[in-house]
Amino acid sequence: MKTASQTLFGRLDQCALTVVSHDKWELLAALTVAAPEFDLGHRTLGVLKALLTFLPNREITPERHSAIVFPSNRKLSERLNGMPESTLRRHLARLVEMGIISRHSSPNRKRYARHCGGDCKLAFGFDLSPLAVHAAQIHDTAQAVQSRAEQLAILRDQVAVLRQKLLDVASDDAAELLETVRKLLRRKPCENALAQAASDLSQALAHYQSANEATANEITAGQMSGTYSQNERHIQESIKYDFDSEDAAETGRTATKAVHPSSQLSEELDTEPNSPALDLTALVQACPSVQDFYPNELRNWQDADRIAEKLIPMMGIDGSVLHDAQVSMGRKHATTVVLCMLEKLGTIRSPGAYLRRLAQKAREGQFSPVPMLKSLLHSQRPAAIVS
Repeated sequence: MKTASQTLFGRLDQCALTVVSHDKWELLAALTVAAPEFDLGHRTLGVLKALLTFLPNREITPERHSAIVFPSNRKLSERLNGMPESTLRRHLARLVEMGIISRHSSPNRKRYARHCGGDCKLAFGFDLSPLAVHAAQIHDTAQAVQSRAEQLAILRDQVAVLRQKLLDVASDDAAELLETVRKLLRRKPCENALAQAASDLSQALAHYQSANEATANEITAGQMSGTYSQNERHIQESIKYDFDSEDAAETGRTATKAVHPSSQLSEELDTEPNSPALDLTALVQACPSVQDFYPNELRNWQDADRIAEKLIPMMGIDGSVLHDAQVSMGRKHATTVVLCMLEKLGTIRSPGAYLRRLAQKAREGQFSPVPMLKSLLHSQRPAAIVS
């Protein structure tokens, strides 16, 4: 950056001479932001700040020799908390070399001023007017640096969001990529590294999302093998379940005593395929595997909720995922999905990601557990007819 810095500060900008004045502290703030572009260290900027404190006026004009300060090295060292003189000289030489300040030396190279009538008529020391001369370049560079920093922060946040999304849906084979991105975010990566990480995460996320959607479609899109009908007259009773009612347990017992054949239950669901109402008897008939874990009779939906909460750790599903599903689709629908997933557990690659995806569809109004229940009932219907 030495050559670039000398190019920026070492050439007089004639347009800058038309500017009346500039605030010295605003110039210092802008130069601090642009310091990496000019290869300026914080200690060199500290020396410049100390020089500015010796200038009585807040404004600096681009007129040559209009902003001369003449402190001794001892005074400068005191304002810099005792900086060694050798270090001070090195940073002063750096400021002069950069063209940020210039020397206006006396014949004996001493720094002093001559006053007449209270006004400073002649001064020898460090001229700070180059700051005003190159004010436009300093502000433009600072603005460009700040803009790049903001873009880098946005890209960094995007990578963090993509990593979290992949963490939610991915399995163990993505652990290496997730760990690499985690280490990357702990450092101060460049824009190219962040862009590459974002690209890798997006590709991996698209792969897992497509795989999970394929698994979801395999279970929810139940195919009907044929049309079945019953010769006898079917009478359906509408049973209302209320978790808060004292009669819920008695109502559940009445419902489970009259067990319908699977074909009749399927016809009940077929009459209103988009109906959100679910029957506990149909759920027990469609999901016989639940009896392996809960041999007692399911009396009501509260029993079904409890067994679903006990099943999810064995299925590899986190409790927060079930809670999110209950909020998104309702407790009854979430319980139905968990028990249906138990029947098809061997075909589900990632149960947690699958349930999370169904909850997302439910929030968008694009999911109902009725097709899952119908699919399981149809798959078990031949066995029920033979028996």
